[in-house]
Amino acid sequence: MTDVEINQIADVIRQTAFEIHKYHKHGHLEKIYENALAHRLRKLGLHFVQQHPIQVYDEDGTLLSDYFADLFVESCLIVEIKAVMELPMLTLLNYLAICVHRVLNMGYCLTLELLDFK
Repeated sequence: MTDVEINQIADVIRQTAFEIHKYHKHGHLEKIYENALAHRLRKLGLHFVQQHPIQVYDEDGTLLSDYFADLFVESCLIVEIKAVMELPMLTLLNYLAICVHRVLNMGYCLTLELLDFK
């Protein structure tokens, strides 16, 4: 998949998340926003997996744990949904370390961190 195609999918996700935030506002659990986004992406015909497991390894190859991405969209985008007032920098850096490509914060105001890894 090309960068242009990935960005088009990200734009659809961003717009859909904005519409969800306008309708549901803030104050819900992350699972509500995750399910709402899954429902609307399904209606749009996008393929995704909810709670997709990603194995996290130590430098010597030891499996540390599974990380479960909220949504893995079109086999190319990881979407992590947060419902907090502010996303702490340390949390964001942890997401960077495991190559999360999009972090949605559905808290007080909708934010979408665009994290591009090549």
